[in-house]
Amino acid sequence: MNILLTGGRAPVTLDLARAFRRAGHTVFMAESLRGHLSQPSNAVKAHFVVPAPRSEPEAFLAALKRIIEENQIELLIPTCEEVFHIAKGLSEMPCRVFTEPIETLDRFHNKWKFVIDAGECDLRVPESILISREDDLLLAFAQWRRLVLKPVYSRFAARTLILPSLNEAFAKLTFNEPWIAQEYIEGQQFCSYSVCQNGRITAHAAYPTIFTAGAGATIAFQAVEHAAIYEWVQRFVKHFNVTGQMAFDFIQTPDGQVVALECNPRATSGLHLLTENPQFVESFFNSEMSCVKPQAQTARMLGTAMLVYGLPMSLWQGRFGAWLQTFLHSDDVLFDLNDPLPFLLQARSILKYIVLGRKHGISALEASTFDIEWNGQGE
Repeated sequence: MNILLTGGRAPVTLDLARAFRRAGHTVFMAESLRGHLSQPSNAVKAHFVVPAPRSEPEAFLAALKRIIEENQIELLIPTCEEVFHIAKGLSEMPCRVFTEPIETLDRFHNKWKFVIDAGECDLRVPESILISREDDLLLAFAQWRRLVLKPVYSRFAARTLILPSLNEAFAKLTFNEPWIAQEYIEGQQFCSYSVCQNGRITAHAAYPTIFTAGAGATIAFQAVEHAAIYEWVQRFVKHFNVTGQMAFDFIQTPDGQVVALECNPRATSGLHLLTENPQFVESFFNSEMSCVKPQAQTARMLGTAMLVYGLPMSLWQGRFGAWLQTFLHSDDVLFDLNDPLPFLLQARSILKYIVLGRKHGISALEASTFDIEWNGQGE
């Protein structure tokens, strides 16, 4: 089958391309970032540079349509936040697209709407207040002594304020965009990733948050069996009859309850725990198959990020032993003897993020999604 992937800048997309190639499929890739991580990969038959979806959405969709028609693409799988721009033009795509329409995706991605949706399923989420003016912020601080603030549209926890004071909140919030206030919940953080077909989960992985890049992006992945998380996701996916890739962030409280903090209706790093399973690729095609899980004791990592972010964090927190154990017993996501160039040339794409971040006054992590972000445009 001819498959088109978008979002080649992300390690998950490279990993997915390699998995599809191993399964005998022909992989094409479209990206707006030149010299991206997956560009030198031999798992991809052809790469296409497309307009940036955030600034040129119509030209982006037109380019994808042309690529699909000229290369007889049968399935388009978006992986990063370009999924929202593609979903908005879903009716224009001349092949099957592995995502929900924009109206559904936006409800999941919008942190306030997600809380409402989860409530429909009687699933546990933090108590929340939508913040659109100063009075709402005062109400939130009156409601909870300890809280978390974050924009309704955000990623990587880049602007999240955890346990801020009222003065700090007023100093940092901008009321020209909606924020959400949530009660602060103590506990262990977990993440999940699932492939879903017609309301069924066909592949699923869960993993604890151990080491991160910045405040939110997990960089080491150790598969765990977590029945409560699986049940939470299963109820949500069934209720909304979801088809696509779904990921959630959870807190497990000391008494064992799981509370979903937010939803990412796209590929996330949990995918890395599944790609070595030979049945994983089939989860995108077969809606009746049994759920694919990670193979026993699967542990993977973004090795460079573990050195740049994880090592200093572990030294500062007195967790060097845990870092060393994780580093020595996890396989690097990018390293592949049969496809070495993405690993060897990864510094090229990292440098692009650093330059772009300095240009716009944002972090390199935020720069990695700058031209593909979806913040409710036109909704």
